[in-house]
Amino acid sequence: MESDVQQALKAFTHRFCDAWHDVYATWPQSEELYGVPSPCIISTLQDKVIWQPQPFEPAADLSAVERAMDIVLQADFHRFYTSQFAGDMTARFDGQPLTLLQTWSEDDFRRVQEHLIGHLVTQKRLKLSPTLFIATCDDEMDVISVCNLTGEVVHEKIGTRQRTVLSPTLVAFLSSLEPQV
Repeated sequence: MESDVQQALKAFTHRFCDAWHDVYATWPQSEELYGVPSPCIISTLQDKVIWQPQPFEPAADLSAVERAMDIVLQADFHRFYTSQFAGDMTARFDGQPLTLLQTWSEDDFRRVQEHLIGHLVTQKRLKLSPTLFIATCDDEMDVISVCNLTGEVVHEKIGTRQRTVLSPTLVAFLSSLEPQV
């Protein structure tokens, strides 16, 4: 049975793909992912790929991050990164543009875990409570993260104590996202 986070992520992904269909009459396209293998690719053009989300197989979790950091991650966070393979998706939350991060392939999943570990190491060194990023913002020093202690979705400036709560839960956050294509 799918969790609430998986359902909310799937619903947003569906809204995002529908928006692409409405504007471009095609599945989402990406120049950045051109030449990068993925089960999501349905067609390759001259300089971009056309993709659609695919189930995350084989089943996995973020236990490598937990072991590396000696931390237990919230179940919702595991589900966010292991529900589907997909390209990153642009959106707005309360008018703020962002790019919702996704895993593109098994290789990309390993890379994401390495980046999460690096993010957590920096926070530990700065004595900050642990957060795990789920989206990027226009300013490369700003990210949208899930607080591992509270489950709240926060806007944070990397390497600082500046955090603003955006949503009480990941489900509420995903449900509020507006696709931008």
